[in-house]
Amino acid sequence: MPDETLHLPLIQSVLALEKDTPGALLPILHAIQEGCGYVPDAAVPEIAHALNLSQAEVRGVISFYHDFRTTPPARHTLRLCRAESCQSMGAEGLAAQLREHLGLDDHGTSADGSISLRPVYCLGACVCSPTLELDGELHARLTPERLRQLVNACLEDGAC
Repeated sequence: MPDETLHLPLIQSVLALEKDTPGALLPILHAIQEGCGYVPDAAVPEIAHALNLSQAEVRGVISFYHDFRTTPPARHTLRLCRAESCQSMGAEGLAAQLREHLGLDDHGTSADGSISLRPVYCLGACVCSPTLELDGELHARLTPERLRQLVNACLEDGAC
């Protein structure tokens, strides 16, 4: 686990900039995650104090929004679309393939921190179903073979 105190200067600078902004909690959380890669546990008491909130209120907002991470992100994030169009074109089978290949659940991260799985419910490419997003890059008309190639590339050399 990384030393979260290393993030304190960034956290304090974000708080100094944003704490007086109306509705500051979400912009502060986004800025901290942008700067640190996640919202470190050490940020919670700092945010709570600066905004005169309880730590429970801050943690509640972090846990409510799925895009906030409380641990460092994996090197690669794979987001498989599970919406209707992709489902009809085999996304559930691809999801099962991923879970088996990586030994993860739908919201898991591999033990070595190389890949995180995240289901999403539309990537806006329904005409090209099934689709996934790997590190921000869209891959359309996905087949089981292509999925295996993409995942293996991430596992083998760390680059997808």
